[in-house]
Amino acid sequence: MKKKVESDNIDPRWRGLCRLGGFSALVIAVLLLGEIVVYGLHLREDTILDCFRLFRDSWLAGLLTFDLLGMISYLFFIPMMLALFTVLRKTSEAIVLVTAALFFVGIAAFYATNTAFPMLTLARHYAAAATDAERAMNLAAGQSMLTMFNENAFHVTYVIVSGSWAMTSAMMLKSGIFSRAASWAGLLAGGSGILAVILELALPGNVVLIAISLYFAAIIFLFVWVVLTGRRLLQFGAADART
Repeated sequence: MKKKVESDNIDPRWRGLCRLGGFSALVIAVLLLGEIVVYGLHLREDTILDCFRLFRDSWLAGLLTFDLLGMISYLFFIPMMLALFTVLRKTSEAIVLVTAALFFVGIAAFYATNTAFPMLTLARHYAAAATDAERAMNLAAGQSMLTMFNENAFHVTYVIVSGSWAMTSAMMLKSGIFSRAASWAGLLAGGSGILAVILELALPGNVVLIAISLYFAAIIFLFVWVVLTGRRLLQFGAADART
């Protein structure tokens, strides 16, 4: 009964955003499945020469290994998270503001440091270079882009965004208008992602299999979270059509 009463009290002005957020969440779920396939088939190259060869052989495969699907997913996360913030703001406005700030800082940092398209450009310049000096210059620039992506675009932004997912899920659990399964899936997704980064950075090489397992678990939990949360947001949005 509490869930029904709370959902009926959602401001009708935001029901359209709930529908958009719910649809976006289901698109994210499809993209997450795509990410699992991409990282299963195309492991990221270790050297800059291998990266350039990958971009030369297939520009799409190169962009995919540099998290093209992640870039698209974050665009769809924006309406989903905005819908959640509007639904949950009565639970704790202060936490909603902090969570929103973390989320948008995280995705802004991700887009600022993701080097997929600069790498594509450098790979093309390297292939077209006529002298050893030009090739060496493109290799050096590419190495900088590769280092920036590996150290910044993934680790830092993943921790920040995972923290915002976990905080949002904690508010979902407290609000009582989302299922416990959805709330706990979000908490586990955020927690697994943060723990994976900590283990990878603190104990490199020694626990790499554990870190990889946690990354995979985080994706699975995130998939469950966006599906269940998206369905609930669509229910909030559909209430407008019945009134």
